[in-house]
Amino acid sequence: MKKSFQFNTLVMIFAIVVAVAVLTWFVPGGEYQREIKDSRTVVIPNSFQYVKSNPQGVGAVLTAPVKGFVNAAEIIVFCFIIGGAFMIIQRTGAINSALQKVALVLANKPHLQKYFIPLTMILFSMGGSIFGMCEETMPFILIFIPLALSLGYDSIVGTAIPFLGAASGFAGATLNPFTLGVALKISELPYDTAMWYRVIVWIISVTVMISFVMLYANRIKKDPAKSPVYEIDKQRKHSFHLDNNSKAEFTRSQKAVLIVFLLGIILMVVGILEYGWFITEIAALFFALGIVSGFVGRLKLGDITDSFKDGAKDMVGVALIIACARAMLVVATDAKIIDTMLFGMSNVISGFHPVVAAQSMFVTQGIINFFVHSGTGQAALTMPVMTPLADVLSIPRYAAVLAFQFGEGWINPILPTSGVTMGVLGLAGISWDKWFKWMIPVQIIFFILALLLLIPPFFFSY
Repeated sequence: MKKSFQFNTLVMIFAIVVAVAVLTWFVPGGEYQREIKDSRTVVIPNSFQYVKSNPQGVGAVLTAPVKGFVNAAEIIVFCFIIGGAFMIIQRTGAINSALQKVALVLANKPHLQKYFIPLTMILFSMGGSIFGMCEETMPFILIFIPLALSLGYDSIVGTAIPFLGAASGFAGATLNPFTLGVALKISELPYDTAMWYRVIVWIISVTVMISFVMLYANRIKKDPAKSPVYEIDKQRKHSFHLDNNSKAEFTRSQKAVLIVFLLGIILMVVGILEYGWFITEIAALFFALGIVSGFVGRLKLGDITDSFKDGAKDMVGVALIIACARAMLVVATDAKIIDTMLFGMSNVISGFHPVVAAQSMFVTQGIINFFVHSGTGQAALTMPVMTPLADVLSIPRYAAVLAFQFGEGWINPILPTSGVTMGVLGLAGISWDKWFKWMIPVQIIFFILALLLLIPPFFFSY
């Protein structure tokens, strides 16, 4: 019997939790002192001290997923609500009818279809680059997968458009206040530092990502059987009624549902940009959106509640994956080994030539990102250490900021310990091993690009 996606992924992540627990018996405990600056907790440079370690045993490993579930409760509840809300909208039939209309228009105008992927990915990339769009891409996964399938692509393309589009902008941030803004402030650099270079990095990042996705999409369109998720997508096409030539009637109530949905998306963007909305507020918006869509779509109250429960139930596997991913951080934090690892890596970097040291900072940030998935949190943890280290090694401070930006941005989409990444893949129904194999080529390209793009800042005066 073929193993399910959740089982394989959960086993892999739990194995990582066990490996980290084993590591706690060999890595000594250590801590940096911290202080509050501008309402943020930051590390005090040169304050590292070894402390008594707290090795994690069997009990800690078994309780870590529970603690991880509690720590990641916000994003888990977010997934439940998103799943429930979209099931209500899907039950109205509005999505299926709209997809058939879009597919028909693009099929009759192939010259428009070739612009679909680059234009949509650029929009998501701008969101990642300007206001740090990341978790906000999750609702769009359930929209773009059926849309991609209707256009002859696969679920990977439907996932890549919003998720990797935003990720390319996140790594090539121009204004992102949550990562770039925090890192620049800790490094005591003006917010507009090297803005022209940041724009160049963003253009390169989004261009490479779009090219990678389009090459794959064109290959799958010619031969769908080459898709790693071919069998899964055959079932999806049937559930979305995309595998027959029948044309669903596009009723007034379904059009009204889509108008409500569009207004909800506009409200979400305004809330994020103007009022600083995050997961909790967005989840509340989609909860309301699901209920309103159900009534507008003329569903009975019982159908609305049953649809919501069905959609939320489909997210149970996703919730368990996110909880286990967070469990790894729980084990490492309780054992007090994260600061020790940062201290050890900074000591290694200090022995390199300035150019190589900056590139090593990028690798270090990528390793730290395996444990710390909050961009703001990672900046607060690492930049107070990396900034003075950069000064000692004659590395421009902006190079250290860029190393953080690349290590936190380009590596995140493949990490099995990232709650957002695993949440996205869970919503998409794509196993991590398939996603990882598919992403390897572009990850190698971005790794090389990061090393090369860290060289020019040495000729700046920042």
